[in-house]
Amino acid sequence: MPHQSLTIRENLLTTGDDDSLLPQLIHAINHATEIEIAVSFVQPSGLDLLLPSIYEAIERKNAQQRPFQLRILTSDYLHITHPSALRALVSLVDDGVEARIFEAQNRSFHLKSYIFVRSDEAKTFFNGTAFIGSNNISKSALTNAHEWCLRLDYQAPDDSPQAAQFHNIRAQYQKLFDHPSAKPLTDEWINDYIKRRKPPTLTLVGEVDREDSDEYVPNSIQLEALDALTCSRESGYVRGLVVMGTGMGKTWLSAFDAKQIGAKRILFVAHREEILIQAHNTFVKLWPEKSAGYYHGKSKQQQKEMLFASVQSLGREEHLDKFKRDDFDYIVVDEFHHASASTYLNILNYFEPKFLLGLTATPERTDQANILSLCHDNLVFERNLVHGIDSDILVPFHYYGIWDESVDYSEIPWRNGKFDPEALNAQFATMQRAKHIFKHWNQRQQSRTLAFCISKKHADFMAEQFNAYFEPQGYTALAVHSDSSIPRNEALSMLDRGEVQVIFSVDLFNEGTDLPSIDTVLMLRPTESNIIFIQQLGRGLRRHTDKSHLVVLDFIGNHRSFLNKREVLGLSPFKDQAATIGKAPQQPTLGKGCFTNIDPQIIDFWKQLTERLRFTAEQEFENLTYHLGHRPRAVEYYRQGYDFRKVNQQHNSWLELVASKSDDTELCQVVAEHHEFFLDAIQKMSMTRCFKAVLLEAYLELDGFNLPPSMETLAAKSWQVLSRYPTLKARDLSAKNQRLSADSQAWLKYWLDNPINAFVGGNSKQAKVWFADVDGKLTAKFDVNPSLLPHFNNCVKELVDFQLAKYADRPAK
Repeated sequence: MPHQSLTIRENLLTTGDDDSLLPQLIHAINHATEIEIAVSFVQPSGLDLLLPSIYEAIERKNAQQRPFQLRILTSDYLHITHPSALRALVSLVDDGVEARIFEAQNRSFHLKSYIFVRSDEAKTFFNGTAFIGSNNISKSALTNAHEWCLRLDYQAPDDSPQAAQFHNIRAQYQKLFDHPSAKPLTDEWINDYIKRRKPPTLTLVGEVDREDSDEYVPNSIQLEALDALTCSRESGYVRGLVVMGTGMGKTWLSAFDAKQIGAKRILFVAHREEILIQAHNTFVKLWPEKSAGYYHGKSKQQQKEMLFASVQSLGREEHLDKFKRDDFDYIVVDEFHHASASTYLNILNYFEPKFLLGLTATPERTDQANILSLCHDNLVFERNLVHGIDSDILVPFHYYGIWDESVDYSEIPWRNGKFDPEALNAQFATMQRAKHIFKHWNQRQQSRTLAFCISKKHADFMAEQFNAYFEPQGYTALAVHSDSSIPRNEALSMLDRGEVQVIFSVDLFNEGTDLPSIDTVLMLRPTESNIIFIQQLGRGLRRHTDKSHLVVLDFIGNHRSFLNKREVLGLSPFKDQAATIGKAPQQPTLGKGCFTNIDPQIIDFWKQLTERLRFTAEQEFENLTYHLGHRPRAVEYYRQGYDFRKVNQQHNSWLELVASKSDDTELCQVVAEHHEFFLDAIQKMSMTRCFKAVLLEAYLELDGFNLPPSMETLAAKSWQVLSRYPTLKARDLSAKNQRLSADSQAWLKYWLDNPINAFVGGNSKQAKVWFADVDGKLTAKFDVNPSLLPHFNNCVKELVDFQLAKYADRPAK
């Protein structure tokens, strides 16, 4: 372990405002192996500033087996410490953090000390520093308040006067930490504290910030969404999708909604720990009365009332089995555009909450098509970035589409909907391109820039060249990625304070990053999908006191993959680009104060490209794959408006097209063996009502192709499935039949007479019958290889979703 300094400034005294304590604490946390904190009060606003560094230190400890120990002692003195801050601290216990609370009773408790040690296990070296002064953990105390704090550094040898003073500080800390009044922080202690807490009406100046108020109020768009969610539940829906642009408060909306229905237990699922951390901190602020914890990595706090789980952990069967299906009455699945992945589907198919809310910032219905089916085709509420800008929740953007003149994308191999990464690296890491970028940045930049690069090598190259190019002006940049020397949280803090002007990143800032002061975004790479483009754009749209608008510099090259920028900017729908480019210019639908400025070379290239684009079904499939960032499912292809007749003419069926573009040998085998069933029994299935598709969905949920269900079981499950689609149920069932129940004989008879009868050959018009009634069980008249059954079921589900989407779009008779 290198002898990294724990300090970043010469001065021993920190006075606040432009000499704040926060950057010194962040740096010390990032490099310490032991931390000991004792403060009178902890407020959410201050803890939020320190937690990113603490989380990253814990992550390094777990990933790299690096030593790290954190002990924190705070108090209930004057009842100023906020319960939500205590919930955040207690959630760290599983990660080895020791938190204690000093019960002050009738004594004052005015400590404000931060002690940091850096050493290795063998104690071959020792480095230490302590900050002691007037700073509690609140935003104002750590940033702009006039707070004095004196630093004392350990100095070798160990018997020197300063070393002795440092050891004495640690000994006094240990004495307090072991004091009988210092109680372990637990959820039970916090529950008792909330009951007896009576914070003073007037508190010491600087101890409570405005952000630490208990009054959290929905914004105008969140209020609309809350009303829509209430109406959706009253209509009978148990799942719903909400689409809100980045920065408009999706997480807060889910917390408000869970609270407005009085949810007892809440599960929040996401794929990145940064998102889980932000969600945890949001929910405990709004609902400090409930215990909260994590289910990811080494932390498995499954008994908490609010559980924040990574899909990678919870989505595995051995973890799901630890929970009852109805353990949670309210489930939130964030970044729902990932929900078609198998681990997400495991969670969605396992739990049975009273309500499940899917959240996404996906901008277009094309991208929502597949995930919408997972929410029973119930799009509850949709507001995009334009609505956020027009409602003054987000700042407007000034978009500059700049011709990427030094890169010939036609020479870069294009495989499976992506550029070859090595070839792209070689084209990007050139001084010619860097100078072209720097010229435009220097003309348009504001004060804090986040740049998105294609690789670590590209980010390192750009930062190095930037620092050399702009050395006379005093501008500096950092490269930040998983292997960079400076932690992400410290880099963001330096950017926020204006100590660096640009951060060149790879993919660390696409999701979950919240730095409102970012006012310039550099897009230096092709974006795989609209989703990523919107995420990157959204990093700079949050409001900030020093920002009037966001500047976006997007470098666009000579490849058809860049056509998707037109759709995102509101210039034309993806499928219609070939028809619109070259005609009279469109007026994009942008928010107030926004504008786009696109280089003439780009317009000319788009025109030339689309004049020669006459896509086959295979090319349309490839284009949509790149546009979405994943292999399109049938419902997504349908929502985009593509012609399935062309698919059938050129590839016989949808799944045969999919198989022709897939490297998955098991999927290809399933399609080869069962393509006739997929095409004739499902893709071409005629429906005067939705019942056949509902029956197949129920059959899948009962694992019917493996263990055929009885007619009674199938009818009851079909009632449950049909009830998920209140609109279709009301359309296709008479008022009398809607009053039946899942287990009633009347419903069984009705279901036997309708779709089941057709499935077993009661309809004489069918060319082939695929199911039979065998001993009262609906049984497939063909076998599926057990090892291929998951792929087979996925294919059936994909086509069922497609049929339901087509049927739902029909006008009611």
